[in-house]
Amino acid sequence: MHRVLALLVCMAAFSSCIFAQSGKTITLRMLDGKTGRLIATSDFLVRIDHEQTVHANWVTLNDNGTGKLILPQKAAVFTIQGLYESSMQIYVNCDSAAEKGYAVDRWYAVEEILSFGVAAPNGCGRLYAAKLKLAVKPGEFVFFVRKQSLREQMKEDYSVR
Repeated sequence: MHRVLALLVCMAAFSSCIFAQSGKTITLRMLDGKTGRLIATSDFLVRIDHEQTVHANWVTLNDNGTGKLILPQKAAVFTIQGLYESSMQIYVNCDSAAEKGYAVDRWYAVEEILSFGVAAPNGCGRLYAAKLKLAVKPGEFVFFVRKQSLREQMKEDYSVR
């Protein structure tokens, strides 16, 4: 019985080592650009290394509303967006809010996030940005979003047709 238990413990330790080597794990916090409140969504759209392929299945939600992103070992940079809960509409990332008329993907270095943690710029709530004191830990990526304006929604709806 002791041998079986010891074998199971060894197998669990070995499998966790293999899993840890198979990907880079980043904790995500998606915050409202004006209020700084955590927004929990079940759908994130992730792209790596300037590729067009979207990976929505790389993020799992934690109980506290944050996300756990597991990237492949080869990933050097990534960009991310969140969807409105139970919707196909995408939040506007506040790191490109200063751009007029079009969204710009900002790419973030995976190694920098793993080593120091990164908070993306918040261009949505300039009045509130100073009030938001944000502590970021190594392995954590924080980004700010806002909902689309009516004009942006209409533009997106017509571009799909």
